[in-house]
Amino acid sequence: MSKLSLAFYQQEDVVSVAKQLLGKKLFTNINGIVTGGIITETEAYDGAIDKACHAYGGKYTNRTATMFLKGGVTYVYLCYGIHHLLNVVSGKEGNPQAVLIRAIEPVVGLEAMLQRRKMDKLAPRITAGPGALSQALGIDKQLNAKDLSANEIWIEDFESYNDDQIVATTRIGVAYAEEHALWPFRFYVKGNKFVSKPSS
Repeated sequence: MSKLSLAFYQQEDVVSVAKQLLGKKLFTNINGIVTGGIITETEAYDGAIDKACHAYGGKYTNRTATMFLKGGVTYVYLCYGIHHLLNVVSGKEGNPQAVLIRAIEPVVGLEAMLQRRKMDKLAPRITAGPGALSQALGIDKQLNAKDLSANEIWIEDFESYNDDQIVATTRIGVAYAEEHALWPFRFYVKGNKFVSKPSS
């Protein structure tokens, strides 16, 4: 399969990008160990206009600097001092849009994923939820601001879904965003068990 082009990530409609990423395959190569799976759940963050976005109002800090880059790089941050969360930066340089990858269906490197998650057997919780999927794929701050067309972390073209196959609902854990917390910017593949929560 071919990697998604940088032009894919530079589309300016972050909601469309979040939906298009469903069904694509996400991979990491950590010290020669390749792990990955099919993206089943995403959340869109619409830059400076989105109260749920780290860069709301154009907030530029050491942490958010990566979000202002041209689409096609990773944005990895630590949440609550515990979980590393993987985001894909999209859009034009200077417009800090990103898509949070919330879950994948594991396909490659299952043994390594089980080991990293300290699990004996396969269950949806292995990669359902953004913290779980990062742990399973070995994603941490070392993978922040990485080029998604290179060979450490990348996304390959695979499936595409139409709107009938996608559930759109509110994002998780963004109550602080007031009315923007109600935006239906979380998307997941209908009927897939590798999803963090079936409904909001």
